[in-house]
Amino acid sequence: MILTTDVCIVGAGPGGALLAYLLAKQNVSVILLERHKQVAKEFRGEHLNEEGEKILKKYGLFSKLEEIGLLRMETLEYWEDGKLFKTIYPDPKIGHLGIHVPQAHLLSVILDEAKQYENFTLMTGTNFTDLLQNEQGCFKGVIANQDGKEITIQSKLVIGADGRYSTVRKKAGIDVKLRKHGYDLLWAKIPAPDGWEPSIKMALIDGMQLSLFTQAKGYIQIGWNIEENSYPQLRKQPFTLFITKLIKAFPQLEQTVKEHIQSWKDFVLLDVHSNFTETWGKDGLALMGDAVHTMTPTGAFGLNSALMDADALSTIITRDQISQLDLISCEMQRKKEVERLQKIQIEKEQTFATQFVIYS
Repeated sequence: MILTTDVCIVGAGPGGALLAYLLAKQNVSVILLERHKQVAKEFRGEHLNEEGEKILKKYGLFSKLEEIGLLRMETLEYWEDGKLFKTIYPDPKIGHLGIHVPQAHLLSVILDEAKQYENFTLMTGTNFTDLLQNEQGCFKGVIANQDGKEITIQSKLVIGADGRYSTVRKKAGIDVKLRKHGYDLLWAKIPAPDGWEPSIKMALIDGMQLSLFTQAKGYIQIGWNIEENSYPQLRKQPFTLFITKLIKAFPQLEQTVKEHIQSWKDFVLLDVHSNFTETWGKDGLALMGDAVHTMTPTGAFGLNSALMDADALSTIITRDQISQLDLISCEMQRKKEVERLQKIQIEKEQTFATQFVIYS
């Protein structure tokens, strides 16, 4: 099968989906590829900040998202030895300290809007396998596989929006600088106790950060920093010792933790790193989101940065011309912002313990 389109986007996460919608709206034909059969797979980076909120409002998507469900964080709390140590409240002009948005909700809103345009095509259960190039080395499309059948998609521009381990980036031969941050992360999800207020709660356990993020639909996401590469050794220890520390930090979670976290299998390990590439694209190809600038979970910048990439790219991609010079200009603009956010992440990680110090 051979298909033709203006733009082929690999990866239907929030950034790729938003860009596809914005291009279709501008009369640019676009094919959006997603390797999963269901695009609404569970995702752990689901917090909007004011920048992400602003972009969704800009395109009339936020009100639709609000209708199907989101949750504004009302406080940021620091806990020590099971007691509240410090509370931070939002700027009244912003009205929240982050918004939890289930990825299923966000993607359904974006894709429902995109499907209204005949020049938009979503292909799920479709794996990207390789890039097409002409004799001059310019990228001219992709090769994909759907249910064992090879598909050739010819396009003027390929967008790699396929995440931190981007296959598009690898096939394009674009090098990435990987930075380790000295810790990995254990994720877990538990039901919130009755009366739990929408909040972000932080504690310091054995010198490492423990975070609780309230989620829509009555859940709490636990993010527990552990020393880098320590998980295999940690799993050899009795699980109860680990859980005891969690309950000591947040006694109000004792019942729900004991009911819903009963073994190491109830945690998901995230290999924490950030990366950054000097080259965000080549002739006929551009990268966006985690494919070009993976963020750590600190500050919840990843989702919002991907939305900002989509917003920026949509302003320079037109049906009549896709200018490499414009892509380079967009790259330079976004690079500065990403570098700034990644520096903030490092600073937050290095100074987290100081949040528990009272200065006289």
